[in-house]
Amino acid sequence: MFSKSSKSPNSASPLSMAKPAASGSAPFSIICGDVVIDGNITASVDLHIDGRVNGDISCAALVQGVDSRIKGHVTARSARLSGLVEGSITAGQLVLEASARVTGDVTYDSLSIATGGQVEGRFAPKGGLQTGEAKVVSIDTSR
Repeated sequence: MFSKSSKSPNSASPLSMAKPAASGSAPFSIICGDVVIDGNITASVDLHIDGRVNGDISCAALVQGVDSRIKGHVTARSARLSGLVEGSITAGQLVLEASARVTGDVTYDSLSIATGGQVEGRFAPKGGLQTGEAKVVSIDTSR
């Protein structure tokens, strides 16, 4: 039944039967906590980063874990950051969680910063407002 000598074309292993993912069909990519990348990352899919990246990141959407560190420029349509970013950020929709620490300038369309989130740098909306103007979207007064 499970003979090693079977050479039948129908006896392919599960790995050889797996179809490679078509380009762009993967929903997201994960960089685990024990991974360190020295170099730029460009992805057409969403990224979840728990490890360390020393380089620029460009992707559709970025989710950064609490213990993650990014040293470089981040460009994404949306970003939810919880770790350390040393570099500028350009994002359409940007959410900084309470554990987020950013050292660099931030350019955004929409911005949300949880209580405790920290940014050392300048804020600038992508378009519309002149330097020095601020637009408050909402204030959480429930605390």
